Amino acid sequence: MRRSPRSRRPSGNARTKRLLAVGATLAVFGGVVAVTQISSAGDRRPNKQTRPVSAECVAPSPGATAPTARGATTTRTFQNGRWVTNHWGDGQQTVEECQETRNGTGGATTGAVAVACPDVVSRLPQVPDRARAEVDRNLAQLQTQITEADQRLAAEGNKGEAFINNTILGPLASKRRATLDRITIAIDRFGPRPRGLADLATCQVQPVNNNNGGNTGGNNGGNNGGGNNGGNNPNNGNNGLEVLANNCENSQLQPHDGFQNGNRCISTAFGEVGAAANNPSLLITEFPQQVNQNQGFTLRVSTRNLVRDRFLPAGQGGYYLESSLLNGEGLTRGHFHTACRMLNNTNEAPAPEPVPAFFVATEDGGGGRQPDSVVIQVPGLPQSGTAQCAVWAGDGSHRIPMAERANQTPAFDAVRIQVN
Repeated sequence: MRRSPRSRRPSGNARTKRLLAVGATLAVFGGVVAVTQISSAGDRRPNKQTRPVSAECVAPSPGATAPTARGATTTRTFQNGRWVTNHWGDGQQTVEECQETRNGTGGATTGAVAVACPDVVSRLPQVPDRARAEVDRNLAQLQTQITEADQRLAAEGNKGEAFINNTILGPLASKRRATLDRITIAIDRFGPRPRGLADLATCQVQPVNNNNGGNTGGNNGGNNGGGNNGGNNPNNGNNGLEVLANNCENSQLQPHDGFQNGNRCISTAFGEVGAAANNPSLLITEFPQQVNQNQGFTLRVSTRNLVRDRFLPAGQGGYYLESSLLNGEGLTRGHFHTACRMLNNTNEAPAPEPVPAFFVATEDGGGGRQPDSVVIQVPGLPQSGTAQCAVWAGDGSHRIPMAERANQTPAFDAVRIQVN
């Protein structure tokens, strides 16, 4: 397997730093508050979903917007022949989108397009340690160039194909070619010279298919028994066990409304559970052992048995709203999350409520029975110290997928990275 240019698979003592922290990763996600974000004029999200309108449209919480696109709530990259969609802030709305909803002008955007560029990371050889920092900087610059081109495309793409080719794609290719040359020179100083990077300079405009998994199964949540699925089981559905509650009938808490609020009771049925062999799993396959403060880096994540096509935006009221669903092959439909937080103390469990330094949810329509991988671009961490970067799968409503057996490891992984 080819490894990431800015990271190496850890071995020995480094491997022992991998964390098994399901509760911690869930707490990280729970700490992302449900507020809206400021949008750049160029940001356009296809198939936007509406949500109940609050009294006012408020500014974003820390870490809730795309790091390389001011105010953007969704960014897209082209990896391994498909679009990878990242939801910053886990589906929160921008102020612009919130205002459109309040004014009754929100809705689906048709004919959305974006800039698609060849994936550079997968074409690089092993990057020597002494070249990694420079390669990281230039790879981050490639992403910034795509984001800027996307913003201009959204703002001026209606001027025609000739304008797009001459004013957007042409200059972008020139910038990418110069950046790819710098990457080639940096690696060539200390290791094998990369071949064919110049061929990756040319990008194109392609339609964006970001329909959050389509409508198949989308209305099944909440209709799968409503907590009454055990009615036909022996022993009144409790198997002779003393069950304190299996619904919210006697709860003193108010009903959950789909937004990210605590002290609520959720009535949505758990939903469908796959067979043991179909249980989702994932692994962080490549990551750096150490980075500098504010230095961009990547995490490569491999998933198996997770169809990444369902994402109900938590910031728009889709949290815990839909039951877990399987596709026709019995595989979980959902997405996965990535978060990095700084650990003030590595000898005790951290406080669960602080917002992470980095967070994104990834839904790209890929995934399936065979393992594949997605590269997550982290723009850098602002503090020095020990960072915990975690990845965990979510169903359509962001819960870690259920397993057939209690002794099956859930779909999560976490690593520690030293920030100098």
